[in-house]
Amino acid sequence: MTRTRPAPAASKSRVAYEWIRERITSGAFGPGYRLVLTTLAGQLGMSVVPVREAISHLTAEGLVTFEPNVGASVSMADPDRYIHAVEVITVLESAATALSTPHLTRRDMAQARKLNAAMRTALGQFDFRRFTALNQEFHHTLYSRCPNPRLLDLVDGEWSRLGHMRDSIFGLVPHRPKESVCEHDELLDLIEGDGTPDRVEQAVRLHRTRSLDAFRTHQPDGAHSPHHDDRAGQGA
Repeated sequence: MTRTRPAPAASKSRVAYEWIRERITSGAFGPGYRLVLTTLAGQLGMSVVPVREAISHLTAEGLVTFEPNVGASVSMADPDRYIHAVEVITVLESAATALSTPHLTRRDMAQARKLNAAMRTALGQFDFRRFTALNQEFHHTLYSRCPNPRLLDLVDGEWSRLGHMRDSIFGLVPHRPKESVCEHDELLDLIEGDGTPDRVEQAVRLHRTRSLDAFRTHQPDGAHSPHHDDRAGQGA
């Protein structure tokens, strides 16, 4: 009989990291959710040590907040952090989509239109979490053919770092979802028409900038400033 060797601590830490992270990004562990090490370790069937290492990595990513004498919890939504992250994503994703454009296939475009139609359905059902997930998949479809792997890693990494805050735009800005799917149609028409990579890059950047502007105007005083607006205008 062959005995199975116990998994090394490093791999257990990775399992714990991915398990906890998936629950944060999916919304199962919402903002403020207490991450009790012993409870998580019991659910994962491992000791506290790899769970603590996983929490440390998630804290470094900003998805988890640790307070002495209190413990770890899922980070609360931070409007400024969201805005700064999406400003970076706007630049990276628009460039990746432009580079991807010449390599998109008919199947890619058909998939993108199918996803946008599904977004309209989710909007009609007021299912903003599904709408957001479909929106991510839509844009990923358009930039996934980017031939620069480093740029792809940067875009995916920035979206991943946002975690549960990815729901922020569409859940808080009532008119933006309907505008967004219409802009998607225009973007697809541009790509399938005579749109050059430069025009596609400008269109994606304008699309993302409009979402950010809508988010800023719905924030309390302090999360919206002329400085932010000036940068958005320059980026568009």
